Amino acid sequence: MLAAMERGLLWLPLLGLFSWLAWAGWNEYRKLEAYKLWAADFERAKYDIYAALGQAGETLVWGRPTRGGIQAAQEVSLRSVTAIALSSKDSPAAPGVSSPRGCDVFLELTLATDEQCWIPFTDAELALRWQNLLQSLRESLESTPHP
Repeated sequence: MLAAMERGLLWLPLLGLFSWLAWAGWNEYRKLEAYKLWAADFERAKYDIYAALGQAGETLVWGRPTRGGIQAAQEVSLRSVTAIALSSKDSPAAPGVSSPRGCDVFLELTLATDEQCWIPFTDAELALRWQNLLQSLRESLESTPHP
């Protein structure tokens, strides 16, 4: 009887772990489904655990993905962006950046008002592709007269 009880107690932490993993998977699935609905309005969009980013025309929108949708959304016009740089948490250009735990790579947008915005990324290569894309979009907007 005692041996069966000991085995049951040994399996209890595993049951807790599996329950937590199932909850975490369901939570992430719900975030992804909310992102898909949000991203439908954009020409280009990206999702990762730190930020959802969408681009439609000259408008850039990003925020934190949650099960209820994108929270703390920020929006800028690419016409108001004067510089787009790739930076990291350790770079001297971003000393006061409050970054999500584990996030080291950011797209740094400098606006005409000298305000700076940071968009977190999990993957440096993806951040570099977005930097190049946004830079080319910004340059094409500069060459096009604004109505």
